[in-house]
Amino acid sequence: MEHIEHLGIAVKDLEASIPLYEKLLNTVCYKREEVKSENVITAFFQTSNNKIELLQATSPESAIAKFIEKRGEGIHHVAFAVADIYKEMERLRSEGFRLLNEQPKKGADNKLICFVHPKDTSGVLTELCQEISEQV
Repeated sequence: MEHIEHLGIAVKDLEASIPLYEKLLNTVCYKREEVKSENVITAFFQTSNNKIELLQATSPESAIAKFIEKRGEGIHHVAFAVADIYKEMERLRSEGFRLLNEQPKKGADNKLICFVHPKDTSGVLTELCQEISEQV
């Protein structure tokens, strides 16, 4: 894994949360995107080398809606950038980690993504991210 790509934060209402994070981080939201396969709308913020992703559910069945219902708003996942998501998934499987995806899928912000089961990572949902423009 190369570096932390972003922190994902589950929120109930992007319209309320975006201005709050713009003030907190002293930067503007640079991108909003709906990811229909995940039933979420995302909003991204960049500060220096750090990126924050806010996630709002678009369906009560989405993982974000269920997360908020169970735990409330807050940090949902940590995402790591990887150079080759297929090799990293193979490496993690060989180390005994359970992946929530058999194959990488298209996520927000022009990324291929895969999640590692939080039961194998001390309760932290971990996401792997690879830029789609890189090796696919």
